[in-house]
Amino acid sequence: MKIVSAIKRVPESIRIHLSRRFDGVDFVFCHGMHEAQHYLAEADVFITYGEDLDEEKIQVAKKLKWIMVLSAGMDRMPFDEIKKRGILVTNVRGIHAKPMAEYAISMLLQVSRKAKTLMKQEQKREWSRRAEMNEISERTMVLLGTGAIAQETARLAGAFGMTTIGLSKSGRPKEHFDQVYPISDIHLVLPKADFVVAVLPSTEETRGMLTYAHFAAMPDHAVFLNMGRGDLVPADVIMDAVTTDEIAHAVLDVFEEEPLPEAHPFWGEENVTVTPHISGISPHYVPRGFAIFEENLEVFLNGDGELRNIIDPERGY
Repeated sequence: MKIVSAIKRVPESIRIHLSRRFDGVDFVFCHGMHEAQHYLAEADVFITYGEDLDEEKIQVAKKLKWIMVLSAGMDRMPFDEIKKRGILVTNVRGIHAKPMAEYAISMLLQVSRKAKTLMKQEQKREWSRRAEMNEISERTMVLLGTGAIAQETARLAGAFGMTTIGLSKSGRPKEHFDQVYPISDIHLVLPKADFVVAVLPSTEETRGMLTYAHFAAMPDHAVFLNMGRGDLVPADVIMDAVTTDEIAHAVLDVFEEEPLPEAHPFWGEENVTVTPHISGISPHYVPRGFAIFEENLEVFLNGDGELRNIIDPERGY
């Protein structure tokens, strides 16, 4: 069996460990897709970030049985060809929970404690205590999504005494949430929100899901944070909601177009915070991802146990 990886800079310790544990497997660790595509025709298993994979490459990989995606976002995967070939797909859903939850809390703290204003004052050497500070404690956080990332965010929010409300397709109770409602009840829940945190994937149901009416339903002091996918809400809707004071601030880590164009009005809007799709970045990302792969490889080779994070090509998640 040949396993080809397109993941750049896989630590030597991981390469050695996998090669020793699975000594009957031929591992080829490549520095990105440009190098890996030369080995695709021989690959039984392919490890990738997913966004660099297309139908043409799948067609070249005649022996391919399993794609391990070292990412949670699946919206760029060529699922039609994958489904036609019956190729197994798994991902690393869950490993983003800690860094993304920390990102969410840190950003909400920065907005509430006026970090932008304080940094500008520091750069100008201006001693001023006029910034209107606020607290995030004892507030209400509404999370769009109740998966691993949302659960960890809700857990951290609980440390600040927040009330946490989740919205999901099913509305089933989940750990760390005080309340969970079906997404169909969103207009009943949004008026309660001090903070709205979106962690939804990109699917047919979620694309363009939020409209101006949803922002109008939020309190005017609410902060909206999106670290799921940029196509959840059109950029002009967010801009309108901020500039008409329907919400107080938007923190955006994902966008309809990435990289965000230099001329985009988000860059110049005081009440929008832009970060370059970095909420999930962590030095532990690759080791955590390969730990899931190792666990799944054991099951894949021996046929005992259940594979983690199997993706349904029909649904795309």
